[in-house]
Amino acid sequence: MAIGVIATIPVRDGKNEEFEAVFMELAAQVLANEPGCSFYTLNRSKSNPQVYKVLESYVDQAALDAHGKTEYFRAANGKLAGMVSGAPEIEYLDGIE
Repeated sequence: MAIGVIATIPVRDGKNEEFEAVFMELAAQVLANEPGCSFYTLNRSKSNPQVYKVLESYVDQAALDAHGKTEYFRAANGKLAGMVSGAPEIEYLDGIE
């Protein structure tokens, strides 16, 4: 069963450009190396430019699990940690096929 993820990430003032650059580098690696990831996109809130939503979709739980174990994901999280203003809120969704 497909799995959707919505991650809501608050970013510190003045860190938007740096956050977006690191995240877009991560997204390129995810899409190039994870055939089980259908999409992985970064979106900025129109009502609060310090809030981002990452929309993700995986073919199954194994693909999602593999994503979190990649070296590039862990490295990006280390870089992004200093740019966020709080813990991400993660929502998991069942895909409808």
